[in-house]
Amino acid sequence: MLDETDATIPDRWKLTVYCADQYESAARHACLRGRSFAERSCTLLPVHVALTVSTSVIFLARPCAVPTESALNPMSSSARATSFADFPLQSALRRVLHSQAIRQPTPIQAEAIPVLLAGQDVIGQARTGSGKTLAFVLPLLESLDAHGRGVQALVLVPTRELAIQVGSVLAPLAAPLRLPHTLLYGGRSLVPERRALANARIVIGTPGRTLDHLRQGNLSLKDLRYFVLDEADEMLDRVFAPDVERILSHAPRERQTALFSATLPPWVAKIAARHVRDAVTIRVDSESPALAEIEHVVYDVDPDAKLHALRTLLDRRGTHPVIVFGRTKHGVKKLAQRLESLGYPAAALQGNLSQAARERVMAGFRSGAVPILLATNVAARGLDVPGVGQVINYELPESAAWFTHRVGRTGRMGRTGQAITLLTPEDSSKWRQIEKVLGRRLERRRWAHTVPAEVARPLSAASVTATPSLPAADARNDRRRRVWRSLARRRRPASLRER
Repeated sequence: MLDETDATIPDRWKLTVYCADQYESAARHACLRGRSFAERSCTLLPVHVALTVSTSVIFLARPCAVPTESALNPMSSSARATSFADFPLQSALRRVLHSQAIRQPTPIQAEAIPVLLAGQDVIGQARTGSGKTLAFVLPLLESLDAHGRGVQALVLVPTRELAIQVGSVLAPLAAPLRLPHTLLYGGRSLVPERRALANARIVIGTPGRTLDHLRQGNLSLKDLRYFVLDEADEMLDRVFAPDVERILSHAPRERQTALFSATLPPWVAKIAARHVRDAVTIRVDSESPALAEIEHVVYDVDPDAKLHALRTLLDRRGTHPVIVFGRTKHGVKKLAQRLESLGYPAAALQGNLSQAARERVMAGFRSGAVPILLATNVAARGLDVPGVGQVINYELPESAAWFTHRVGRTGRMGRTGQAITLLTPEDSSKWRQIEKVLGRRLERRRWAHTVPAEVARPLSAASVTATPSLPAADARNDRRRRVWRSLARRRRPASLRER
């Protein structure tokens, strides 16, 4: 028996004991694959143990120092991974990545994955479309036990659409590891979610619905070992922060925590520090440099010419999907109806839609059946629709952070994109504030196109609801407009807070 209180035993001599079938896992999580047997042994954290029986491999390690942070995280920025083969991942995960033609990690993945695999907490900042989801999903799956009980990982996201997207990334990777997961979000019945929670090891949810299940006793976090807060800057603001705090009060303190966001203002870092322990902060491809990768066009437009400017831009959109952002739910709905009445294949995505209607809108947009999506900021967070060629800010957002999230819907993962912003005279003050935060001035052009008299008319109830007569050749488009207009009228229950 080793007496750990024996002062005659030097601290630098420790007995390292581990089971043979756990050796590869220990090495994997310390990012030590490829080193010699003795090197791995000395790098593993020393522990005080009682010498017992059988299948354990027991040996007296040579004198070695307690490992430094660099030893536990050998993949520093100077030796950033250039392939997913550089990461100590299970073979099942490697096969899924290979089948999806995912070969080279993005900068945030190359920086964050080794740190998370080493068991450290992370606060990560990277621009939208940079692959943050995979950066936390892979280490999450590596850390869980398929034979364990209860919910072992929780991923909190601000919107239903982002929950669905994270689930779509995780599902094919979790399946071969036999790690069941479920999604929790509003706008649908609690009953199927309650049933799924009985066997789930991973939960992806919005704060309100997750808290509902905790209060009703459907969800227990006593076995939680991995917690992720996606879009942390929004999740820690005044709207979501109280719910996040209540959820974490149900979780054990001994857990690994990862916070990811496209923006990381000082107030977020200060609040985040309460939820992590000795976290490594990683900043990769922050938002301001990312703007240069997207072509920005800013037009000064008279208020009466704004709708005509939008129509002209949509007529020139080409074959790629377009997202048009407005400020309010009512304004987006009204504008979508006006465009539909003018023959444009458009649909609105805003918080008052039921979940089923939202999913149908997004399915039509992803498939290309409805290539013009009008949206409030609900679509500015986390949605990854491949090939969005253009983002149009029909109305300015509330802040520079929302501006960057909006324009981040295009030019994703190395693709080209264009962001167009329409400014009226009353937007000048807010635009100066946005440019100040962005740290750069974007070239402004005067919208010089003439406006037909029939277009310059202000929006009225009659103009929104009336549909002009269409030629027989447009009958199919007319039917499509009626279908999408009926979807836009469907509203979600008022009690649901998630967008």
